[in-house]
Amino acid sequence: MSNIFYYDIAIGRIGIAENKKAITNLYFENSFSEKYDIVEETPLLKKAYLELEEYFNGNRKLFDLPLAPTGTEFQKKVWKALEEIPYGETRSYKEIATYIGNEKACRAVGMANNRNPIPIFIPCHRVIGSNGDLTGYAGGLDLKKKLLKIENVNAAL
Repeated sequence: MSNIFYYDIAIGRIGIAENKKAITNLYFENSFSEKYDIVEETPLLKKAYLELEEYFNGNRKLFDLPLAPTGTEFQKKVWKALEEIPYGETRSYKEIATYIGNEKACRAVGMANNRNPIPIFIPCHRVIGSNGDLTGYAGGLDLKKKLLKIENVNAAL
């Protein structure tokens, strides 16, 4: 059994899903999923929503939620590395590949980044090209810019 609930937040409408124990997915409006058994706000989903609101208001730098992304072992390793990128900082795909012990895996890191099922909570928006260019993001490059700007403004606070 899994739940999803939809919220209107600063970036538009999102869906947050959970498996009764942990957050499993965050969907942007352009990628909503119909696969959920129940559309119901649970205490965990409400907590996730409130933490997102605090994040967008500049009052939260770290999320305190159980996360359970589904993916391959390699993807999970990449997503764990993304969670370790400090608030307000960025890393390149190559830096992530090197961090996980496979500096030649830049493209694979990019694909894992692309498959991140819990964006924002697992901060794939903090990964950029080696030349500093912003690269793809599930919510669009404008959203990626907005997330990075929020963090840059609030990093020193």
